[in-house]
Amino acid sequence: MTDDILFERRGAAGLITLNRPQALNAVTHEMVLALRAQLDRWADDPAITRVVITAAGERAFSAGGDIRALYDLGQAGRQAEALQFWRDEYPLNVVIKNYRKPYVALIDGLVMGGGVGVSVHGSHRVAGDRFQFAMPEVGIGFFPDVGATWFLPRMPGELGTYCGLTGERFGSADGCAAGVATHRIPSARFGALLDGLTGAVSVDALLAAFAEPAGEGPILAKRAVIDRLFVGDRVEDILAALDREAASGSADAEWAAKTAAAMRTKSPLSLKLALAQVRRGRAWDFETCMRAEFRIVSRVIRGSDFYEGVRAVIVDKDNKPRWQPARLAEVSDAEVERHFAALGTEELILV
Repeated sequence: MTDDILFERRGAAGLITLNRPQALNAVTHEMVLALRAQLDRWADDPAITRVVITAAGERAFSAGGDIRALYDLGQAGRQAEALQFWRDEYPLNVVIKNYRKPYVALIDGLVMGGGVGVSVHGSHRVAGDRFQFAMPEVGIGFFPDVGATWFLPRMPGELGTYCGLTGERFGSADGCAAGVATHRIPSARFGALLDGLTGAVSVDALLAAFAEPAGEGPILAKRAVIDRLFVGDRVEDILAALDREAASGSADAEWAAKTAAAMRTKSPLSLKLALAQVRRGRAWDFETCMRAEFRIVSRVIRGSDFYEGVRAVIVDKDNKPRWQPARLAEVSDAEVERHFAALGTEELILV
């Protein structure tokens, strides 16, 4: 048991609290293992009729996985040890996706990466006032994982492509529009909502009683232009479309220029992997998506961009990553395919 994640039974609810507010509730390997074990126990406990996950502190539900710890392992040549984190995390995502009881995530703050993995696959996702969702992995030389291969292509239109390639943050209105959140409930009512969730009232009825209209956010307001410009199957084609829009003098020209400029700061390899994930994941079931992500991470963890990205953003904080390759044109189709190739005896086991 670790104090970084707390469990209690409260009435009919099994309550999970992410408890690392000083680290923005980043998910450690120990937290993954503890959560998996507790969910397995509650699945067979007739006294628990629903599971609720929340987080300590006001800044973040969870800003992701414990990237610094994984970086340190890889830098020390302990990639196999680092991979064990994902060997345990990805099956946890599958357990949450297939959980037989309502799984309610109360998200009031930043939710990214590994935090998305323990929330977005639940049956009910509640966005509070401070809700901010993003998958910014391409900016640190990684790739959208924890099931993003499944949920990004299932967002309306090209919102998932936009999300994965830009790392842009979705507020509560945009989160609801994208399907990341299922309900919009004011933060001030979270306490009363949690009290209600411990009782016998059905989860659906209770959330419906508390929910308010989500409204329209700034990303949804750009939905038409996002759908038009992010439809390409090559990152180069999407950037070219953004550049044409930027030069057109249209109402969306400034937005397109800023979007293209931001994308050009990301890892070229990560951008190509992310687009391939979104395009392929449309036709895959959830388990296939998770196995593909493990194939990708098994290669990324032995590459260079992840370590360079974490160095630039988290360690040295100079925000000047030196990507290898440095240009999109230098990332071949064969290199992308290599990341998706089967692992033989090292494939992810989902149990």
